[in-house]
Order: sequence, then structure tokens, then C-alpha cells
Amino acid sequence: MFLPRIVKRMSPLFGSRLSLNACRFASTELVRTEVDDKTGIAVVTMNRKPVNSLNLELLRELSSALDAVEKNKSRGMILASSLDTVFSAGLDITEMYKPDQARLKEFWTTLQEVWLKLFGSGFPTAAAINGHAPAGGCLLAMSCEYRVMRPNLTIGLNETQLGIVAPSWFMSTMENILPRREVELALTLGKMFSTEKAHEIGLVDEIVDTKEEALAKCTEFIQLFARVPREARALTKQSFRREALQKLDRDQDLQMFIYLVNQPQVQKGLGLYFESLKKK
Repeated sequence: MFLPRIVKRMSPLFGSRLSLNACRFASTELVRTEVDDKTGIAVVTMNRKPVNSLNLELLRELSSALDAVEKNKSRGMILASSLDTVFSAGLDITEMYKPDQARLKEFWTTLQEVWLKLFGSGFPTAAAINGHAPAGGCLLAMSCEYRVMRPNLTIGLNETQLGIVAPSWFMSTMENILPRREVELALTLGKMFSTEKAHEIGLVDEIVDTKEEALAKCTEFIQLFARVPREARALTKQSFRREALQKLDRDQDLQMFIYLVNQPQVQKGLGLYFESLKKK
């Protein structure tokens, strides 16, 4: 997210089984991945307490998990959270406050990689949104093809409310779902949508009561493509998303991000935010 003004905030094994048919292929402390042998669907679960804020380590593990899903030729992927009330709170502000410049660069380029892999994946993707999804959390959910959400939650790109400008590729991701006019209003207002409003406008496809129901709905969506030739489906999806994917000039985007983050007024705003956290 671009920061022109003061910022106020901002092989191996894995965890629990999906079913008796689940087979393990990847796990880390921050991301658990498991594939159900019967359906061939991978569930990638973010597991960074307390709010799945996207720091460099979590982004690295998400990037690796997406590579593993592709390599293992899973029939599809469901993105989920291990937390009860948060899907992902978005980018970890600590990555941008008094940053190490080399780490800051890797942080942003890894976020770019995660988006390119998720938004441009050949396999079907769905998000089981069982908690709030502001900013970067909303980006991850929108990058998937299908979204299921529990009631009484919020989702949206609220960057302007925090004095931040969302990058154009955040905007393009929302434009892939909603009409341009709706997106312009949402981003200029920094609007957070309730689950019910998000469903009404089409930002969310289904509302369910529990995480288990969300996973089941996501599975049903991915299984719609079981009889569709994999390559034809992938190329069709990627053709629809090509313009947005090609619009991202990674180097220019990186340089702009680094420049803005290092502005004194932005660093001052980040410092004020951390002071407010201490008072809480």
C-alpha cells in the first residue's frame, strides 16, 4: 500500500486433518497446507497469531505454499485462517517502521509474488473468510475466484481512512469483481463492507454460519470444474486476468513504495501509531 501521508496504522508435515482421506504435504509454523486425497483440493491456512498480519515471513510461506499447490497439481486451493475472528488484518506495519532497507525491499517484492501467483494461478481458488478482512486481507480474498464469509464481519480496502493510497494492482483486483464506479467509491471512501453488504454487491459470493460450512461451500465451487479440462480452464481464467497482471510494473511499483515509506512524515505517522498501541 502506498503511503503519501501520515500513517496511523496499519516433503514435510502440517496440522489438523480435513478428513480421513487427507494427505499431508506441507507445514510451517505460519502456514499449514493439506490436501484431501478424495477431492484433490488443498487447504492453505494462515496461522500467525494474533491477527495474521502479513509480515515477510508469512508472505514467504504463502508464496511457497502456492508453489507447492501448483507443483502437486492440486485440483484447487482454499485459502483460510486458523483464527476465530480474523482472516488477515493486512500488512504488518512493523515491516515499514524504521525499516531495514534490504528487508523492506524483500517484503514488498514477496507481496507482489504472492499476488501474482494467487491472482494468476492456473488452479481454481476460493477463500473461506471466517474473520475480518481489511486491506491486505481483503486483497488476498479478492485474488481468489470465489469467496464465502461468515456473518457480522467486515471486508474492504480501507487504506484512505488511514492516510494510505492502495497500489493500482489492489484496485485492479477489486475491479475484477465489482463495477469500476463501485470500486472508485469504495476506495476513495476507504469503505469497509459488512458481510451482508459485501454479499449484496457481489464482493462475497455466499454467507454461511461456520468455518466448516465455508470450507464445504468452497469445495463445492472448486468441484464444479472437475469435468472441465484443466488447461482450457486455466488459460481462460488467465486471459480474463491478463491485463491486470501485466499492468504491474514490479520495479517501478517497488521503487515508489520504498520512496514513500521512507518519507519523514510517514515514519512520524508510524511512530504515533505505535505510541497509541502502547497506551492501549
